[in-house]
Amino acid sequence: MSFPTFLIISSSYAFAQVEETREKEAVEGVIIDSQTNGPIDNVNIVNLNQVIGTSTNTKGEFKLKAKVNDTLHLTYVGYKSIKVRVTNDWLKFGSSKITLTELALALEEIVVNELQLTGYLELDIKQVQVNTNYRYSISGLSTGYEAGNNKSPNTISKVLGSIFNPLDFLYNTFSRKGNELKKLKQMKKDDEIRNLLASRFDRETLMVLLQLTRVDLDEIVSQCNYSKDFINSANDLQMLDAISQCYEEYKVLSRDRKRG
Repeated sequence: MSFPTFLIISSSYAFAQVEETREKEAVEGVIIDSQTNGPIDNVNIVNLNQVIGTSTNTKGEFKLKAKVNDTLHLTYVGYKSIKVRVTNDWLKFGSSKITLTELALALEEIVVNELQLTGYLELDIKQVQVNTNYRYSISGLSTGYEAGNNKSPNTISKVLGSIFNPLDFLYNTFSRKGNELKKLKQMKKDDEIRNLLASRFDRETLMVLLQLTRVDLDEIVSQCNYSKDFINSANDLQMLDAISQCYEEYKVLSRDRKRG
């Protein structure tokens, strides 16, 4: 065998190995219902480490780029969301079967007390107990704020104002979550994730990727001067764009603050 021929064969073998390695950097699976064992289509799958996503086809099948120890987050409306860790065996031996379980809907027991009504509104309304004590949970605090029969309508706003101002809230949140918020750019570039978020309103994928609570997500967008109507009606993609824009503005303000 001549040297050029040996070189060609060696190069082809090396190329084949590279292609095989690339192929193994993707995991395949089938997602089924835990009760019926039937496939579930349109399940949303996001690789939390690489910030890329995909969905299952009509046969419940999916394929997604992943490496060992990557975590996949699986969500589907009406089913319990799960996280799955990518293992060597999964990459080596191919497709894996994953089951999702439907959420159990439980109704709270309602106790109706018998009331002796007179037919006169002024008298009957006094029999209805009204809870005038409210507990407000404030992000960043370990305890809530209790408001009782306070005659001042500005009590809550004064309490909130004494704890933080909007700009400080954003600085504290963004500075603590800098690494997670860098994923925003990756999320915006991935078409699968954008399509996934455009069809969802539960904020779950955003919360998992950014490691933020629902309260913090809404608070960030609120402090970035978005209206309550927007927060209540926006899909997850619109929320992503709002947070991303706010984060970019924050970085500019942060640089100015350090210079000052």
